[in-house]
Amino acid sequence: MIRNTANALLVSALVSTSAMAEDFNIDALIQAAKAEPPLSVFDSTGKIKKQAAAFAKKYGIETTGTKIKAGANIKMVTGETKANNVKSDVVIISDVPAAAVQLLATGYTTSYLPADMTDKIPAEFRDPLVVSTSPVVWSYNTALNDSCPVDNIWALTDPKWKGHIAMPDPLNKSIYTDWFNQFAMHHDADIAAAYEAHYGKPLKTDLDSATAAFVAALAGNQPLLTNSDSDVASAVGAPDTKENFIGIMSSAKFRENKNGMKLGICDSMKPMVGMLYPKFMMITAGTDSPNAAKLFVHYMLTSEGFAPQAIDGKISTNIDNKIPTQEPSGVAAHLDQLFKYNPATSKDDWASRQDWQDLWALARAGQL
Repeated sequence: MIRNTANALLVSALVSTSAMAEDFNIDALIQAAKAEPPLSVFDSTGKIKKQAAAFAKKYGIETTGTKIKAGANIKMVTGETKANNVKSDVVIISDVPAAAVQLLATGYTTSYLPADMTDKIPAEFRDPLVVSTSPVVWSYNTALNDSCPVDNIWALTDPKWKGHIAMPDPLNKSIYTDWFNQFAMHHDADIAAAYEAHYGKPLKTDLDSATAAFVAALAGNQPLLTNSDSDVASAVGAPDTKENFIGIMSSAKFRENKNGMKLGICDSMKPMVGMLYPKFMMITAGTDSPNAAKLFVHYMLTSEGFAPQAIDGKISTNIDNKIPTQEPSGVAAHLDQLFKYNPATSKDDWASRQDWQDLWALARAGQL
């Protein structure tokens, strides 16, 4: 791909770099974007290919969408920036703590919020810009149970469920250790209250928090750890299974119910039915297509642009964009029962990852 940096710098002056510019003009942005080199966008979902193709067709701007894991995405941007050879333009990353520390704090990427979207995006998602939140939900097998057999997360630490909880390995999927820290910082009283509701007595622990006590008890109950949400879905919802598993997984996996999977949301689970984790959408600081990048950010915040991901239950941060009625999990009915990730403390999540990993590993090995 041939880039013309001088031309890009010239046309970039046509549109203000301020996310809050009062004279935001979508037509001027489109005109400036069309004068720039082709656009490259990256996300951890394969749907980005479809979204990039639709954007290209809509605006006549050559655009390539590439699926890439969050860690590889961060490594790519870091390497390109250090080599002064930036090829990426827009990156969408679900590892919010790592992106905050390794990309935004270093200046390798910038956050851009189109001014006409300001009132549509909740304040906590504006800077850095969060494009979406994705549900992960406690799930059960609907063929083996009339309803979820568990109504409290502490029940998963009881002997009855030993070895029968399925979840991605927190040592390999950092969103879970990040969530442990989010629980401790923002929801610890809820975790403690759930303990008392389940056992009928207040929690007493030598650990630092109710969350730490729960994490240690869960790890010690030897959950089935997987490499992916797909493996969790298979363990929980396989139509021919005879074993009851409770799992936590992306609501996107419920699309497999049309292929015979038997997944249902544990809608009575306390203190939360699941969690919502965010994705940052950022523009690389070295892009030579700054206006095309801004236009793509704007497009992804619209109902049209986000639609391919919305059908999987991913939730646009634009309050005007609703979850489609045909979304297969039914998570829209339980949004107020999901713990929401607080991006403001993502750097704390980053700093504490090793501590939570150590706690998990020690408890799983029976060394606590």
